[in-house]
Amino acid sequence: MKPFATRICALLLLATVAACTDLDLEPLDTATPNILFQDEASYTSAIAKVYAGLAVTGQEGPFGSSDISGLDEGFSNYIRLLWKLQELPTDEAVITWGDPGLPELVETRWGPSNAIVSAMYARIYFQVSLANEFIRESEADLVESRGIPAAFQSTIADYRAEARFLRALSYYHALDLFGQGPLYDETQTVGGTPPSPGTSREIFDFIASELAEIADLLPEAGEAQYGRVDRASAWMLQSQLFLNAEVYIGEGRYDEAAAAAQRVIDADAYELAEDYSDLFGADNDQTDGIIFAVPFDGDNTQSFGGTTFLVHAPLGGAVDALEFGVNSGWNGLRTTPEFVEFFDDISGDTDERAIFFTEGQTLEISEREVFEQGYLIPKWTNITSDGNVGSDLIHPDTDYPLFRLADAYLNYAEAVLRGGSGDRGRALDLVNELRERAYDSDSFDVSDGEFDLGFLFDERTRETYWEANRRTDLRRFGLYTGDDYLWTFKGNNVDGAALQDFRAVYPIPASELISNPNLTQNDGY
Repeated sequence: MKPFATRICALLLLATVAACTDLDLEPLDTATPNILFQDEASYTSAIAKVYAGLAVTGQEGPFGSSDISGLDEGFSNYIRLLWKLQELPTDEAVITWGDPGLPELVETRWGPSNAIVSAMYARIYFQVSLANEFIRESEADLVESRGIPAAFQSTIADYRAEARFLRALSYYHALDLFGQGPLYDETQTVGGTPPSPGTSREIFDFIASELAEIADLLPEAGEAQYGRVDRASAWMLQSQLFLNAEVYIGEGRYDEAAAAAQRVIDADAYELAEDYSDLFGADNDQTDGIIFAVPFDGDNTQSFGGTTFLVHAPLGGAVDALEFGVNSGWNGLRTTPEFVEFFDDISGDTDERAIFFTEGQTLEISEREVFEQGYLIPKWTNITSDGNVGSDLIHPDTDYPLFRLADAYLNYAEAVLRGGSGDRGRALDLVNELRERAYDSDSFDVSDGEFDLGFLFDERTRETYWEANRRTDLRRFGLYTGDDYLWTFKGNNVDGAALQDFRAVYPIPASELISNPNLTQNDGY
């Protein structure tokens, strides 16, 4: 299954020091690039490794031969870290465990030495370094000088565009999570001086420029091999970047956000999945509506992060884990009572997106460590659309959708409501399409008079929860910091309290400030 995304080999730079953006790194393999990149297969394996950095943490399955020394492979998977930083400090998720860094995230009291924050920073810049190395070694003249057949040189050029997208994606996460960070590309060689910091504006402009340049170099929308990016992937990242521009750089870019989302929709390359739950099951690689996913596979792409974490961690208590396709629950994740209130009927009989397990669970939470406090959300499963269990009871076959068509619908609608160019009537129709799928009826369509940003925030919540968007969405709607919206444990208070504005972004890890004297800490930390 998914052969391209599971072809993993250690051809590229592997970090052997703690500081991930220290460019004075030594490869574990002492072979020169001219030996490593000597034929077509080596380039294919190398770009596969750049993709695989989103899914796996080393060279030997779920653990063993880690890419980055000093990081526990169980918790340091890219998707798992991203999910925690986007969900745990919000109303959508609470975690029982007391592992280093986790309680501080839920209780919104993290600092520069937080283990999860530091690991995410390392993963982001490891990905940037992987992509930079591939881009450096795939320059056209260099490829030709190595005797690569002319017929394959265009394929390598395609790979190069994909690597540039993956680098832009990681820089987007750096911008969103940290607001700044080292900004370096393939022109800065390994062993050079520590990279200079990039401001929010500089990183924003770099991402925007890269996406504008590579969009037409990627395959047509819907034409890429599954698990690889196409033009719609670039348009989706553009849409996300521009939709959040007012947060990132203090400048509304809603025209561009709407236009990028519209390109995705007008491409007619994707359709909404008929059943919402199919998007999060073991055969979601066969499901309509997913634009770009990070593949996981019970046999070939095993990790204790990604969807392994998302399927197991919400299960426990009275749950029969086998009903969700795995051998055990990890007694970890629940949700807050404030999130539950977004659904009028939590049984799922009305809105099929209401996926809650309540037996043996209380709605209210007074103690973070008690798993039976807080409703469970078994949204992610290892069950196929026809009811079969995935190939492995520990590691699900379920892929992680980074972009799906519903995101384009919601981005277009929000950009239009915020004043971007577009058709308000079409925006309303797109949102009602999502509601008609959710309710299996047009009886719950929203009227034009009800269609405003407040409604759209609620609808986005119902459609995209537990997909690592929540912190970003709350920031954009002005609800993350301050006290306009309170939830359990916000502001380090079980009843919710105001969150300081400086916590809108995470701190630069203390270890990085020591390693790279060019960096400065974010205000407030």
